[in-house]
Amino acid sequence: MKRGLHRCAAALLLVVALAAGVSALAQFVKPVAGAEHVRGAEQTLLTYPEWFLVFSPQEYAEFIASQPPSRFPFYGHIGQFWESYLAVTEESRQRELDLNPGYHLMIMVIGVSTTVEYALRSGYERLIGRLTEVLSAKPTAEDRYAARVAKDYVAFIRVRPWYEYDFAGKLRDLWRETGYWGEDPLRKWERKFALSTEYGIKMLYGKLIKLGTKRVYEEPLLVTAVVTRTVPAPDARLPQLKLLQALPDGGALVTVPRYEAFTVYAQALAAKGLNFEEIAGNRNFILVSLLTKPDWTAPLDLPVVFAQPILTRPDRQRVTLMVPVNRLAMQLRLWQTAGLQVEHIFDY
Repeated sequence: MKRGLHRCAAALLLVVALAAGVSALAQFVKPVAGAEHVRGAEQTLLTYPEWFLVFSPQEYAEFIASQPPSRFPFYGHIGQFWESYLAVTEESRQRELDLNPGYHLMIMVIGVSTTVEYALRSGYERLIGRLTEVLSAKPTAEDRYAARVAKDYVAFIRVRPWYEYDFAGKLRDLWRETGYWGEDPLRKWERKFALSTEYGIKMLYGKLIKLGTKRVYEEPLLVTAVVTRTVPAPDARLPQLKLLQALPDGGALVTVPRYEAFTVYAQALAAKGLNFEEIAGNRNFILVSLLTKPDWTAPLDLPVVFAQPILTRPDRQRVTLMVPVNRLAMQLRLWQTAGLQVEHIFDY
């Protein structure tokens, strides 16, 4: 029995060592994709804090659809943002990836501004907001409007930067659509004040961030270059899949949409049996987040960067894993078969 366990342990260590060796060699392979499509390996990690500021508003939008905003764990989300940032930074340091100070600067800006925003909103909602909640019989038109805007905002920032959102239009429609009088007038006018303040500040701050971003950073490429082992067949369900080059070994260099849509396209291509060799010029690891039950444990050969509970869903946790690029498609198929939800693939 002990001999069998020792053999299993040795086999597992061999698999991990081989994976590490393949990963190390992958760092020195010249990318097939052109230079304009190549992004630093560190960006698969450093994009996580940005995406947390999509996951957090989504959680908020789902929460206030049925619960008052005063009960939302704003401070818990502040803690999760900084905890995740420290985790991905440490992972990047241990892997000796490029520092990318410009990206860290951007994360610090959005992190500090989010911390201030969430702290102020938490204080206001727990004092003033909770008081008017208690005094109102049911959600007002303003409460319902806020829930619709929160949902719309999340749909927007999944594909576009937050500072491009039409806060001015939402502020205008708040006053046009909700009326000046109605049931629970105290709650009604308190919500008008809170939402007007929020949308107004974000409108002005967004304009400043947009101006600064355009001056400091280049316009991002909206596609991701992927090398597949075989040439993917045209598919009307994947209209933005573009073949750039058929490769001599039978593979292909293609582009697919970046950001949110990359996860959709990667899963669709994996489901068709395709496998990936390179993503955005990288053959090493790519970060993937899963939404799982709290008792789920990751395979030993897939390093976990960190795991966090979904604070408004006690039955769910977010687990982030570093997956070898050449195993990504296989893992996506395995996770689909197992019924696991792939939240996002961080495509550098």
